[in-house]
Amino acid sequence: MNADVIVIGSGAAGLTAALSLAQRLKVLVLAKGTLTGGSTAWAQGGIAAVLDAGDTFEDHIRDTMVAGAGLNRLDTVEYVVERAPLAIGRLADLGVPFNTEGDHLHLHREGGHSHRRIAHVADATGWAVQEALIRAAEAHPNITLLPGQSCIDLITGRHEMRYSGSGRVWGVYALDEKTGKVEAHIGRATILATGGAGRVYQFSTAPRGATGDGIAMAWRAGARVSNMEMMQFHPTCLYNLEVKNFLITEAVRGEGGRLINPRTGKRFMPDYDERLELAPRDVVARAIDSEIKKYGLDFVHLDISHKPADFVREHFPNIHDKLISLGIDMTKEPIPVVPAQHYTCGGVVTDLDGRTDLPGLYAAGECAESGLHGANRLASNSLLECLVFGDAAASDILARWDEFDTPPAIRPWDESRVSDSDEEVIIKQNWTEIRRFMWNYVGIVRSTKRLERAAHRIKLLFDEVDDYYGHFRVTTDLIELRNLLQSADLIVRSALKRHESRGLHYTLDYPQTVEPPLDTVLVP
Repeated sequence: MNADVIVIGSGAAGLTAALSLAQRLKVLVLAKGTLTGGSTAWAQGGIAAVLDAGDTFEDHIRDTMVAGAGLNRLDTVEYVVERAPLAIGRLADLGVPFNTEGDHLHLHREGGHSHRRIAHVADATGWAVQEALIRAAEAHPNITLLPGQSCIDLITGRHEMRYSGSGRVWGVYALDEKTGKVEAHIGRATILATGGAGRVYQFSTAPRGATGDGIAMAWRAGARVSNMEMMQFHPTCLYNLEVKNFLITEAVRGEGGRLINPRTGKRFMPDYDERLELAPRDVVARAIDSEIKKYGLDFVHLDISHKPADFVREHFPNIHDKLISLGIDMTKEPIPVVPAQHYTCGGVVTDLDGRTDLPGLYAAGECAESGLHGANRLASNSLLECLVFGDAAASDILARWDEFDTPPAIRPWDESRVSDSDEEVIIKQNWTEIRRFMWNYVGIVRSTKRLERAAHRIKLLFDEVDDYYGHFRVTTDLIELRNLLQSADLIVRSALKRHESRGLHYTLDYPQTVEPPLDTVLVP
C-alpha cells in the first residue's frame, strides 16, 4: 500500500505525528496486533509539565538532567520541557479528561521531581490519551489505520527494482497477520514509533509486543543506536504468581507510599538515599534489589495504608480495583512489589527533528534516543517525549516535503524460497532462553563476566535464528524473536562498551562514574 508517509506504531508518538501530517498529506499508520496494543495505553502515572505557579522550566530541566545522571543532551531536554504545556493543551483539546482541582489541573508529584507537575487522568492516563488520539485519527479522512501488521524490515535502496544501494528509506515490508502475506508499504517518508524492547527481559511491565522491532529494523538498515545499556527497571511491579506485569505507579510513592522490608518491618529507603521513596527510579530499584538479596526476600512491601481510604481509592481507582480482585486491599495492607524492566532509554539516534542517520527515516518515542532521558528516564517524561517528538517529526516532514523524492519501483517480497515450519517450539524455546539470561546476566546489577556470558549465548542464538529465518516462512513470532535477539545483542554490546557505572548501568567491575559523560554509540 502506498501513502505519502508511513507511520509504524499507533501509540502516542505515531498518532501525534499522523494527526499533524494529515493536515496536508496522506498517512498510513501500521500497528502490530491491535491499535491499542502498545505501551501508551498501559501508562498509569501521567505527563510531566510545568503547570504550577511555583514551578519553572529550569526546575523541570534540572530534575530531568539529575535523573539522567548528566548523560542527557541539554538542548533536547530544554526543547521538550518548554513544549510540554502546549502538548498537554493539545490533548485537552482532543478531549482527554485530565483531573482538575477547582479551576486548574490536579498535579501529582513523582520520584525525582522537585514539584507537583504530573497532569493525569486518575491512574489510567495512557488509556485516556490512546482513546482520544485513536478517535481523532479514525475521524480524519487523510489517515488510514491498518492494524495486524508485523513489520519485518525497512525498505531501502537494496530493495529497489533498479538497485541503488543507498540507505534511503522508502517504507517497510510487513506481514499481514490475518492473511499471512507480506506486503510492501511505500512512502516518501517513514516514522518509527514502535516502542521499546522490554520483552527482552523475563520480568517486564511492557506489553507483549515490546520486542524492539523498530530499533532492530533501523540497525539492520544502517542507522546508529545509542545507550542501549540504559534499560530502566521500575521499582514497583506487583509481585503475584498469576499476574506478572502489573505496574504500581510511581504516584503511589509520590502520594506518601513507603517501602518496607517485610522481614524487619523497617522502612529502608532512609538507608539508601536522602530523597527516600522519591529518589530516581534507578536508585530505588537498586535499593529494593539490595534488600531482596540481603535478606533472601521474594519481594518488599509498598505501603500507603496510613493514608485515608477514600484518598487512596480516589487517587488510584484502577490499581485499587485490580488489587481487590487479587485479594489485596491497599487501603488496609501493604502491596508486595519487585523491580521489573520498564523502559528502554536508549534507541535509534535522532536529532531535534526526529531525523535518524538514514534519509527519509524518522523515529519518535521509546524506540528513539533523542537525548532526553540520558542514563535514566525521569518519571512521566515518556508520554511527553512521544507527544513532542511525534509533532517535531511531522513538522520537519511538512517543512521539507518538496525535498522528498517520489519512491522508485520496489521489489515485492520473495515468498518462493521458504516453506511453513512445523517446529514452532524452537521459537518459544529461544525466546524463553533470551529473556532468562538477560534477566540473570544483564539486569539491575551487572559484571563483565555476566555480560560476556550473555554475549556468548547471543552469538550461538544468532546462528540458529538466522538459519531458521532463511528457511521458513515468516510469522509474527519469528519476526519478534529475530528483533528480540538483535535488541539483546545491542544492549549487551553497549553495556560492555561502558566502563563506568552511571544511572541505570551499574557494574561491579567499574563502580565509579567517569567524566565527562559519553554516549555509547554503536555503528552498523
